Amino acid sequence: MKEKKQNFLSCLLSYAREGKQKLILSVILSVVSITAGLVPYYCFYRVLCLFLVGAVSAADIWQWSFLALAAYAGRVLCFGLSTSASHYAAYHILEGLRNRVAERFLHAPLGEVTKHSIGEIKGIMVDKIEDIEPPLAHLVPEGSGHIVLPLVSMAALAAIDWRLLLASLITFPLSFVCMGLTFKISGKNYDTYNESLSRMNSNIVEYVEGIEVIKAFGRAGESYEKFSSAILNYRTFVVRWLSSTWVTMKLAFALFPSTLLGVLPAALLLGADGVITAAQAALAVMLSMSMVGSLAKLEVFSNEIKKVQMTVEELQEYLEMPELSEKEQEVQLNNYDVELQNVCFSYDKDEVLHGVSLKLPQGSFTALVGPSGGGKSTVARLVSRFYDVSSGGISIGGVDIREMPLSQLSGIVSFVAQDNFLFRCSVKENIRMGNPNASDAQVIAAARAAQCEEFIRKLPDGYDTPAGEAGKRLSGGEKQRIAIARMILKDAPVVILDEATAFTDPENEDKIQKSIRELAKGKTLLVIAHRLSTIKNADNIVVLENGSIAAQGRQEELLEQCPLYRNMWESHIGAKNWSVGKPGAEKETEIGGNRADVWNSGKEAAANV
Repeated sequence: MKEKKQNFLSCLLSYAREGKQKLILSVILSVVSITAGLVPYYCFYRVLCLFLVGAVSAADIWQWSFLALAAYAGRVLCFGLSTSASHYAAYHILEGLRNRVAERFLHAPLGEVTKHSIGEIKGIMVDKIEDIEPPLAHLVPEGSGHIVLPLVSMAALAAIDWRLLLASLITFPLSFVCMGLTFKISGKNYDTYNESLSRMNSNIVEYVEGIEVIKAFGRAGESYEKFSSAILNYRTFVVRWLSSTWVTMKLAFALFPSTLLGVLPAALLLGADGVITAAQAALAVMLSMSMVGSLAKLEVFSNEIKKVQMTVEELQEYLEMPELSEKEQEVQLNNYDVELQNVCFSYDKDEVLHGVSLKLPQGSFTALVGPSGGGKSTVARLVSRFYDVSSGGISIGGVDIREMPLSQLSGIVSFVAQDNFLFRCSVKENIRMGNPNASDAQVIAAARAAQCEEFIRKLPDGYDTPAGEAGKRLSGGEKQRIAIARMILKDAPVVILDEATAFTDPENEDKIQKSIRELAKGKTLLVIAHRLSTIKNADNIVVLENGSIAAQGRQEELLEQCPLYRNMWESHIGAKNWSVGKPGAEKETEIGGNRADVWNSGKEAAANV
């Protein structure tokens, strides 16, 4: 952390590389603008000198007045150009920063992203990056100018008389003490402030996302209590924090720019003693007054430096998240066999997969089953390279997936999860994300193959209905079919289904199964399923237990040789018959197959086992 604090300014300026030239131009214009503001004081001093010696003329007055006016106009013009350039640079930099953080999230292991709450991510992507704008647009360019002006003024005071320079600094020591106390108190509380703000952001997001549940339970619900408590705690902390620094901060703000307190009496005394002329005394007073605005601005900026420093350090943590190693050159694959070779994987220090070896031949249908927490979803995510294995390796077509670019891997593997997200664009564009170059006709064909067309046609604007409006009208199963339509359009040779039908209703399940069959045609298919009857005709059923392969084989083999699978099957059949409630026919379509099996009663199902 100490090293980051030392490099905080260089880190801040490094973000400016996208708009570096504009920022440099802004600094130069700001310095010119601020310095030009001193010219009218000099012009007044020259006119005053002429009056005191009785040699003033109308031409002299017009000359110096015109010069003062021109300097003032130049000051205003340069300041306007400086501000425009700095804001242009700042907002281009903010755009680049947000893209860089998003890119970092895309290339970081999934665990590195998910360990941050939604409130934290929203805070960094929206609020914290926005906090970089003031220093880039104001502190760097304007601060440069406001540093130059006091230095020039102090040099001018020293040129008149060195005692005037010392007099101008008389309030600085006490002001620095007050500022130091303010920073010390603020520094102790800033980490707590960040934590409190992140907690409030997370609870606000949770409250909004869970509003349906909260409405069901009313104000007494736990989420509402967490929401209101987080806001109350944030308010209480901030008020207490500001109260603790109020006196020292106000003293610093009052004393720091008060150069006139020392210069005025010093100039009068030196003028009375004849050490300096009356015109020089007047110029000294004007120079001390000219510094007030700049010193006040510098104090405001210095008060923001601690906040900016903490923001930069936090932003660096995101920008320096570990990335998955990635090759630039695409590799040539001869087939799409997927193979796991002695794969071990750990979340932090807890190993969840222990030496898993498995082969999925091209065009085969492999199912992963087993108790919850056994590592099924972890295997699926490792094949998609959401994480890297701790040891061992995963290959596609004989090539380790770490040896191919992520873009190539994402084109090879389609991943369909339990919950799928609709982006803020039309339903058509949501499907087109599977292949951005697809024509409208191809999008509609994919939607039809995924059994989507019927419900999409019922939307107000059909395929052009905004996803937000459509999302309110669609069931979970219909959203799932839109996700499958994306994958059909993508047409990747390896398809992974992670509990794709776990929470669908019976009415939607048959249509989802048909869409999955369309998606899986000719593909290497890996399915994670709780409904064992949907995968009973798989080429290979792999039973995972506690992160290891307990058994694998076809349905008949596992029923004979694997007690765990047999118990799971019997529990599944019993649960099905219990859900039916009475003897009757139940039809359940298999994933990746063309057949449907019918159980007429619990007794017949048990007999089949």
